[in-house]
Amino acid sequence: MIRIAMLSFWHVHARDYAKQVNEHPDTEIVAVWDELAERGRKEAEARGVRFYESLDELLAQPDIDAVVVDTPSNMHGEVMVKAANAGKHIFTEKVLATTIREANEIVAAVRQAGVKLTVSLPRLNDGYTLAIQEVLEQGLLGEVTLVRARLSHGGAVANWLPAHFYNLEQTGGGALIDLGCHPMYLTRLFLGLPESVTASYGYVTGKEVEDNAVSVLRYPNGALGIVEAGFANKFSPFTLEVHGTEGSLLFGTPDSRMVLRTSKLGEEASKSWTVKELHDNRASAFQQWVGHIQDDTVAAENIQLALDLTKLMEASNMSVQQNRAIALDELEQEADAQWV
Repeated sequence: MIRIAMLSFWHVHARDYAKQVNEHPDTEIVAVWDELAERGRKEAEARGVRFYESLDELLAQPDIDAVVVDTPSNMHGEVMVKAANAGKHIFTEKVLATTIREANEIVAAVRQAGVKLTVSLPRLNDGYTLAIQEVLEQGLLGEVTLVRARLSHGGAVANWLPAHFYNLEQTGGGALIDLGCHPMYLTRLFLGLPESVTASYGYVTGKEVEDNAVSVLRYPNGALGIVEAGFANKFSPFTLEVHGTEGSLLFGTPDSRMVLRTSKLGEEASKSWTVKELHDNRASAFQQWVGHIQDDTVAAENIQLALDLTKLMEASNMSVQQNRAIALDELEQEADAQWV
């Protein structure tokens, strides 16, 4: 049995992860820590487990094997480096960190300690993502020229998001760095890393963080990635578009079905859109993490995509702050300089 401590219930998905821990036959919650002691104590009492006011004391316990981190994003670096140094395996909500420098520090600590890290990037495991990857591997779209990925909800206009989700210091941003992580890592998955990023943010509800965002990823071959996210749209469907020189693929506009039109399957097939079957979902990120702990394997692809996600989010924020395109090699140089 893998004995797990929940580190904070700040994030809206923290209880979802606690549910996954409870439902998995090989994991159990044994302790809770929270940066807000009152919140953490209530969660611990409700679950009948120990509460620790001191994170260091919790991490020193030999009967805790692993942690689930749902702290404010600006605490990820400190908390996860401490957890790794204490020999605890780590599952965490995205983003891994708000800067690539901090993300590199976390990964370095994880590697040094030999613990298992997995970041919750759930849509990597969904059947539509796997089906799109198959289409791309088969070359059915020709050279991919544009990916558009959109995810938005009405949390800011309907007032169901917690107030701390609008705290810039804690979150590192608004709609893009939270909800926009999903379309961002999917665009990165389909197109790879771009050479530059240009972003624009809107503030429809007047919050401290953006509730309406677009980030454009530019590639050396002329391809573009368009990432859209928002907290101010009640009925905006999750949308994926992948376009290439020989075909196009659409998913979720508005129904959860995938359609494909391509000249690569012959003249007759190129005349109309055909429905593409979705794949079955893969094991969840949490299930994969447990497997890595049990099998002594490394979530190499997950960790790399998480690092790239942080890089793209940091570049987007810098683009808005400086009102210009940000070349990713600028971040590499900055991270390297600070790392040394």
